[in-house]
Amino acid sequence: MSRNTKQTSGRVATLASETLQSNSASQIAKSLAASALAQRHTTKQTGATVEHVAGRVLHSPKYSEATKELAASVLSQTTKDRR
Repeated sequence: MSRNTKQTSGRVATLASETLQSNSASQIAKSLAASALAQRHTTKQTGATVEHVAGRVLHSPKYSEATKELAASVLSQTTKDRR
């Protein structure tokens, strides 16, 4: 299986941390934020389930730009074999 060596940037990690601490963030946003933080300074990659959720978020008009930014970051860190 091919490895994707991308990691979450500092700016996205900060956004993810703020999202996890927010009382108003949705569960989907928090899930994406947790995935993004799990991929900061590690070689972990996005799993298939989170990849699917992130794709749905990017195609939906109901999510905020912050949630879409988390989704885009998570998708960019998926395994190359599933792309």
